[in-house]
Amino acid sequence: MLVFIAVAAAVVAGFYQAWSALLVRRFTALGPPMLEHWPSVTVMKPLCGAEPQLLENLSSFCVQDYPDFNLVFGVHSADDPAVSVVERLKQLHPAADIHLVVGEGRPVSGNPKVANLAAMLPAADNQILVIADSDMKVGPNYLKAVAATLSQPEIGVATCLYVSHPSGGLFSRLGSMGVNHGFLPSVLVGQAVGRVDGCFGATMALTRAMFDEIGGFAPLKDQLADDYMIGALVRRKGKKIALVPLLPTTVANEPEAKTLIAHEVRWGRTLASIDRMGYAGTLVTQAIPLGLLALLADGGETLGLAAWALAWTARLVAVRIEEQALGLVRQPALMVVARDFLTLGVQIAALSGRTVRWRGGRYRVTRQGILVSLD
Repeated sequence: MLVFIAVAAAVVAGFYQAWSALLVRRFTALGPPMLEHWPSVTVMKPLCGAEPQLLENLSSFCVQDYPDFNLVFGVHSADDPAVSVVERLKQLHPAADIHLVVGEGRPVSGNPKVANLAAMLPAADNQILVIADSDMKVGPNYLKAVAATLSQPEIGVATCLYVSHPSGGLFSRLGSMGVNHGFLPSVLVGQAVGRVDGCFGATMALTRAMFDEIGGFAPLKDQLADDYMIGALVRRKGKKIALVPLLPTTVANEPEAKTLIAHEVRWGRTLASIDRMGYAGTLVTQAIPLGLLALLADGGETLGLAAWALAWTARLVAVRIEEQALGLVRQPALMVVARDFLTLGVQIAALSGRTVRWRGGRYRVTRQGILVSLD
């Protein structure tokens, strides 16, 4: 029975990998709809510290091929290093409509990102609000694609997946692979099987009317997964979440194993706070570890060997398809193996605790996804 279960799990994981890769390739071939009238847009970007390539990332939002938009940046305090980056941004893009909001210090409790956004809100007065993470870099047609996606009457919030590129070094490469060959394909598979709750901080765009209808930022102030909660609130109003058919890029900067693991465990615990059983269920997608399990369970006999070969081949082919579709540098097969076992370890660690470290703070995540400060 153990052999049968192990072999079946490896086969399922192999077919999952092949399917997810084909979905990635299909998604990258899509194009956004177009509009004749472009509503005014405010891009809100909460900042915290001078992240790697922050100036380049923010600059990409200043050069949008869009007729009516402005940008609002927010920091918790005037001594935040991101302030000087925004000042430099104003010098580089004098024609851009840029506002900087300085808060009254980091909040002692709750989600610091949401507190930052709430302080920025009075400066955001356009028809569409686009909330985007600070580490995203976009192309000049980004706002048009977002606005066109949001214009569909059944859509309440438009969101984006993204592609990760490493800054350099082993652990940054592993971090990028986790996004490109794990997170991104899994979201597309979820959508294909009818999962409709994916809303991501890379982009969350909604009309000001919808934003006010869901209660603004107030319902999010203690939530770790604020992006998921925005999507949930929109769906409660009878509207849908839509993926914008383009992919912003981000840079993975993981100088050592400790930072990579801490980052991914926090991310895993965020996902587990949303749907613990669903997150645990993704263990069955880990083709290479499950293939090895099947091989060991069968003692190296024919059935286990066939399951291992299927799982290994499917995973490697899937990665190659995704690399081509996303325009990525080809990674050695050994890196694929290392990434899969790292993912398995991160998932086990994420399911084994509820404490996270985020932006210099330490928190416990309750079963309801609420952040409780431990500092």
